Amino acid sequence: MVFAASLLLLPAGANGGTFPDRVPGDNGVISDVSPTAAESPEGPVPLVPGDNGVISDTSPTAAERMEGPGPRVPGDNVLIFETSPPAAERPEGPAPRVPRWKNAAVMGGIGLTVGVYGMIAWWDDGFSGSFRTETEGWFGQNTYAGGADKLGHAFFTYTGGRLLTRGFEALGNDTARSSRLAMWTSLGVMVGSEVVDGFSNAYRFSYEDVVSNAAGAVFAFLVERDPRLDALLDFRLLYWQSDDAKRVGEQDPIADYSGQTFLLALKADGVPRLREVPLLRHLELQVGYNTRGYEPNDGVKIDPHRRVYYGVGVNLSRLLSDTVFRGDLKGGKIQRGTDTVLEFLQVPGTAVRSYRRL
Repeated sequence: MVFAASLLLLPAGANGGTFPDRVPGDNGVISDVSPTAAESPEGPVPLVPGDNGVISDTSPTAAERMEGPGPRVPGDNVLIFETSPPAAERPEGPAPRVPRWKNAAVMGGIGLTVGVYGMIAWWDDGFSGSFRTETEGWFGQNTYAGGADKLGHAFFTYTGGRLLTRGFEALGNDTARSSRLAMWTSLGVMVGSEVVDGFSNAYRFSYEDVVSNAAGAVFAFLVERDPRLDALLDFRLLYWQSDDAKRVGEQDPIADYSGQTFLLALKADGVPRLREVPLLRHLELQVGYNTRGYEPNDGVKIDPHRRVYYGVGVNLSRLLSDTVFRGDLKGGKIQRGTDTVLEFLQVPGTAVRSYRRL
């Protein structure tokens, strides 16, 4: 261990300018141990060894004896020794970097999974020989799905970014690197799917979808990097099979836009002062959006319209934490898994909401 000594003030001797008596410490460093007449009129000065074995002057000055102990400042007639912290206290070096092939394997596996699903559910009509684009609009009345598809793109990119962050952390990546890898992986897979849409017979490339994907990826990154934002907000999907889906026989929840409601929950538990209020911390404010009558359909849209929701819900994660997940269950795998599900999916019947039809 390397010791760096910082000399603030060297005391002068009491008689004829001579130096006071000095003794070596355990590490060979000479420390001032003799009191001046003004400092110790009542007897010898108590000496104690420091953490590094250096004996230091611990006697109070006259001002300290009259006014009580205070912080040491230059002029207290003491040699101050700065020492580096013990090895156990020194911060460890950076964690070993996860091999690139592991991260690449996760990215490739996600891309392959989405590609296989897309071939079965989206691109089963085959592909054309040209790349085609289409301007779909956003949330207008006369758009393809009333904007529900755009929120769907944002939500699924967001969810992918959040879940992949946990996956990359499980490989040994730190949180910062995991959140970056997750953001780019989720965004890359969704944008890649959009590019494939451009070559498919059934769909077209949409820049609005790409922007929605990017918004979801960035939101996921921000929530992962800021625990306060994560504690305050949840972005969730409430799904209930729509009448439109039943009518046309659509069984794919992702394609059933009329059955999807996207919610942003503002949790009282995420506000420090409200968290201490027993009943209030279990509640949350919700705003949401969905459409009815757009997709799916059999060529005829029946009463297509959009809805904006607002209401009050129960924060099930907080409620279960205070009731069910206690004792040995607190913080365990079951609670963590439950919290993950409830962070992204809204349980039907756990909120009172009203809506305005647009």
